[in-house]
Amino acid sequence: MKRLSLGAVRVSIISMLLLLPAMVHAQSEETGAGTPPIGQPLLREGALAVKLLPALGLGTSEDEAEAESRLGEAGITPRNGWIADYPVTPDIIGELQKAVSEAAEAGKLSIGKEEALKRLDGAVAEAGLAVKPHVNGETYEAKPTDAEKYPNPTVVEKYYYEEGPPVVTYYAPPPNYYYLYSWVPYPFWWTGFWFPGFFVLNDFHRTVFINKRVVFVSNHFNDVRVHRVFRIDPVGRFRGRTFAGIGVTHRRDFISTGVPRSDRRIFNGPRTRAIPGARAITPSPRGGRAIGAPPSRGGRAIGAPPSSRGGRSISPAPRGGRMVAPPSGGGGSRRGGGGGERRGGGGGGGR
Repeated sequence: MKRLSLGAVRVSIISMLLLLPAMVHAQSEETGAGTPPIGQPLLREGALAVKLLPALGLGTSEDEAEAESRLGEAGITPRNGWIADYPVTPDIIGELQKAVSEAAEAGKLSIGKEEALKRLDGAVAEAGLAVKPHVNGETYEAKPTDAEKYPNPTVVEKYYYEEGPPVVTYYAPPPNYYYLYSWVPYPFWWTGFWFPGFFVLNDFHRTVFINKRVVFVSNHFNDVRVHRVFRIDPVGRFRGRTFAGIGVTHRRDFISTGVPRSDRRIFNGPRTRAIPGARAITPSPRGGRAIGAPPSRGGRAIGAPPSSRGGRSISPAPRGGRMVAPPSGGGGSRRGGGGGERRGGGGGGGR
């Protein structure tokens, strides 16, 4: 009996050793092939403008403000203009697609509409973004049958614990981090995966190294001469009540900074130092709560659809797509999406 038991143990050990590589591989592919990453790759508006200018046949320039200005002359801008350090989010991609289509139809480009949109998609894809804005009535390719499921909450929480909270994410943040984010209800596709919106940090100022060069991704803009800090609110930017960047023609709908040529000098100026008071956000220890974090909202499960605010509802996923809904209470910024300014500190207004 002892010999049989020992033999069985040996067989079990050998079987586990054979299966171990497959298990490790499965764990390393938590988010699945083709599934959007937990943290969206960061592409600055200024960097996209530099890529997009030659792609659309409008010349070349390595200066971000100049590239943004030339695109603006052709009517190609996000709704509130170009702001160099702000990250390109799904709604901005949708706004640029609309602007590129209108510019091509108006004869402002030397190429046709379809080719122009194809080149815009290519410039965005180079940064690792596979975002396609959702358009009602259009058909989309279904999710590939071999694609893995969306990451589960344990994987998402592990990412936040090890990497820190991402600037932009399409998945519901863990409860301890939820208060840091605003929910933007803009539906879009990532290949065959459909999302009703995305999350953006309310405040961020990140240092990024690109081609051995230090650049910033930020929604804080400091005017050192008048000692004022302006903050772009993500939900305010989506709703249109925001500061104006380069290329905006009708400024009556935007918040004034009171600073002459602020679209260039503040929102697209060179960065020489971090803004005063900017600090990194320390994630909470596993099983604990972040310092200053409120408790999870009402004890409701993460992943439930958001409560609609202002009568806006989130439509279910269209055919061929799988959906990730935000947690309850994710209707928008906890600071609100409106204007208002504050001197010397957190800034004012929303983008």
